[in-house]
Amino acid sequence: MIFHKQKQLRINGQKLQPGNFICGQSLTYSDIESTGAIEMIVVVFQPHTAKALLHIPANLFYEQNIPLNETEDIELSDLAKKIEDTSGVDQCIRLIEEFLIHRLCTHPGYNLKRIAAVLDKIETQPLVNISQLSATACLCEKQLGRIFTENIGTTLKNFIRIVRIQRALNTMQRNPRIPFAQLAYECGFSDQSHMIKEFKHFSGYTPARYISVCTPYSDYFS
Repeated sequence: MIFHKQKQLRINGQKLQPGNFICGQSLTYSDIESTGAIEMIVVVFQPHTAKALLHIPANLFYEQNIPLNETEDIELSDLAKKIEDTSGVDQCIRLIEEFLIHRLCTHPGYNLKRIAAVLDKIETQPLVNISQLSATACLCEKQLGRIFTENIGTTLKNFIRIVRIQRALNTMQRNPRIPFAQLAYECGFSDQSHMIKEFKHFSGYTPARYISVCTPYSDYFS
């Protein structure tokens, strides 16, 4: 959830980001550029908490930036207006925290523990499969798929792909000299070609090109 206090960012050289919005799960990359002085307040949710805190199925935001006043949620729209009218960053943060604590306290929490257990399995076992995750959640694969998508915002299969790439970035961050074949094996890719294909899909670069233009970093595992 992002609040721009000054100039917005431009996406892919075309449209501006909304002034305040919820950014859904994405399976692609975007190029963003500054349009002037930047001041942003960004709320980063743990993967399974967006629905609990927003009270909206997370899959409705998939691959989208939805302005808060278009969510048909009066409390979210009111929060956006308060942040827009408040100049002090500390005061803005306090308003956001109060909103989120209120939302969390009024959420039943059903299925949160199931999803948290599934996420822990994905994060700790690079080669985990959907059958094993279904057993962890005590749900059939179809039920797990539906609940997971509502809470996380993307399918279980696609989320595993995202975590696999994040694991690769984190491994490269900790061990810059790791051979790509070993990296692919440790991070759960079927082979080095599969890893290269996934890197290009998510970042636009091959692994070799990626590390030549920026330092690998994972905000998921770090």
